[in-house]
Amino acid sequence: MILTCPQCATRYQVDGAKFPAAGRSVRCAKCSHVWHQVGPEPEPDPDVVIQDVAPPAPPPELRSVVTQPRAAAFAPSPAEAPAIEAPPEPASERSGGSWLGRVAVGGGWLVLIGLIVTIGWAAVSFRDAIATWLPQTSSFYAAAGLPVTSHGIDLADVGRTVETEDGQQVLAVTGRIVNRSDHELTVPLVRVSLFDSDRHELYHWTFVPAITTLKPGASEKFRTRLSSPPAATHDIAVRFARAGE
Repeated sequence: MILTCPQCATRYQVDGAKFPAAGRSVRCAKCSHVWHQVGPEPEPDPDVVIQDVAPPAPPPELRSVVTQPRAAAFAPSPAEAPAIEAPPEPASERSGGSWLGRVAVGGGWLVLIGLIVTIGWAAVSFRDAIATWLPQTSSFYAAAGLPVTSHGIDLADVGRTVETEDGQQVLAVTGRIVNRSDHELTVPLVRVSLFDSDRHELYHWTFVPAITTLKPGASEKFRTRLSSPPAATHDIAVRFARAGE
């Protein structure tokens, strides 16, 4: 008896006596398709063995006597394939890679340090331009003791003296306002701050300079006084007042 798989058309030669008149379920060994095959007249073939299908086990596969065995059936199982191990890395290469890694890390740190130094140098050297662009940085430069020329206007020759008038001490603060730009500028208010030895501000005041504008390269002296300054006054700071001060 010859069976033909309705799914892939693979033909099988089987023993028809194994099929009852009501038929039975068979499964294609090639595509695993299962179908119901009615038993025809017996066609004995002692070379073909068909396994009975016992529920609930799946139908048995038919051994093909027409088609050639698939090459994959003879391929070794992945579990049986020998594992291929990578050859050990030579000790010279390992040490070389470690040395190159240390050089790369060291170079990165040198670049970072150089970048920080460059930024610090630029912040000090170009502080006038930075203060013009970001006026709020003027206070930081003043706290660091670095003079800043904001908007081309600078304070120079700042000094202080303590005088006595009518039995009271009077603090006199003097200096010059200088226009270092190449065009005429408006002179802003000047702010004087008094600090104790711990740099705590004790008192401050602002005053209007005697002139309102300065021509390029010109300078103007100023003098401002405060009666009865705080006894704990240790330092003074003179700068241009910011908006709202």
